[in-house]
Amino acid sequence: MSITIQVNANLYLKDPRSSDIGIKMLLEGIDLINALGFEAFTFKKLAQNIHSTEATIYRYFENKHNFLLYLINWYWEIIAYRLILATANIEDTRHKLSNCITVLTGLPDPAQLGFIPDELSLKQLVIQESGKALHTKSVDDENQVGIYLLYKSIVSTVSAYVKQLNPSFPYPEMLISNLIENANQQRFFSVHLPRLTNSTPEKDTVEAFSQLIIQKVLE
Repeated sequence: MSITIQVNANLYLKDPRSSDIGIKMLLEGIDLINALGFEAFTFKKLAQNIHSTEATIYRYFENKHNFLLYLINWYWEIIAYRLILATANIEDTRHKLSNCITVLTGLPDPAQLGFIPDELSLKQLVIQESGKALHTKSVDDENQVGIYLLYKSIVSTVSAYVKQLNPSFPYPEMLISNLIENANQQRFFSVHLPRLTNSTPEKDTVEAFSQLIIQKVLE
């Protein structure tokens, strides 16, 4: 895999994963944002939850927008590792692509050992809040300093499998990025706007739909 795995250093003043309090900050932050929503989330509330001070959090992050971007990039870092594991020692490109779609559009299994204590909670944060991080006036400046490089690297790597299997398909990057974003949106719809989807929290069909789209493209 040609993925470069790294959370961009422009997102933090001090890497939170370099200390126990920083890791606690991240994990509690995930739960707090999921509980309150990003709009109501503040560093003051996070400091109270981790029995620390706002000043401590500000030593790691300039603002809560960068905190959210860090969490989302942390998610993509985990996905990048999972893609490597899902394609290791597999020769068949179609099989590799199918495994990649499972990683990109499926849900983490809480029963399996994860890269963090609760990957499903981080996935839920990405479903609920990633659009708020991306659709901002600062996106172009953030892109210039490489904030979205990991996400783009993942899309580029997986879309390369599409190109190998169907060289005449003209929209491989659009296909993969659409499947990723659509998976999050459909799960959001299933909870909040259920008439816009055929997936439900009880019977999640997002991955099956994504695999079907890939199958049709490769026919």
